[in-house]
Amino acid sequence: MFVYSLPLFFYRIEALTPLEFLLLALMIGGLLWVSAPEPTAGIAVTEDKGGFRHYLLQAWLGRMALWRMFWPFFLVLNLLLYVVDTLAISGEFTVSSWDDVYFVLFTPVVFWTLCVWRNSANCRFRIWAALARLMTLAVYFEYGLKLLIRMDYPRIFFNCHEFLFDYAVCF
Repeated sequence: MFVYSLPLFFYRIEALTPLEFLLLALMIGGLLWVSAPEPTAGIAVTEDKGGFRHYLLQAWLGRMALWRMFWPFFLVLNLLLYVVDTLAISGEFTVSSWDDVYFVLFTPVVFWTLCVWRNSANCRFRIWAALARLMTLAVYFEYGLKLLIRMDYPRIFFNCHEFLFDYAVCF
């Protein structure tokens, strides 16, 4: 996450400086820490009794430890975003296929966000709930940056010289 988009945002688009971005992230993190729920002492967190569907159901219902539902999705999502962006920059993906992948990944991101908010009380310290919520908001900021790059600055992100069919989207 932010491997390719933040350098473009800071040095090509020049909308914010890195220090301003850090201060903004700290302010949002502080707000999320204040609004995060207090960890509950006797939470009824269920163990693995089923397969993947049971895992998704328990995450949706808020009956899972926060780290057990946050980290697997976070790592898989960031790996997918990194691979897709690397392929788009190298010219292996067309602009429209890059759009399709981001569109398809948006629904699981919404599901993950709701699960993080529902399972925020199922952690040991309140700071972990605030950081997990901040990372979910950072994914939406990443999506906003990608949309900005796609709409206004496609020539600096995509390898437009290699595209034959999608060459028009680079203008």
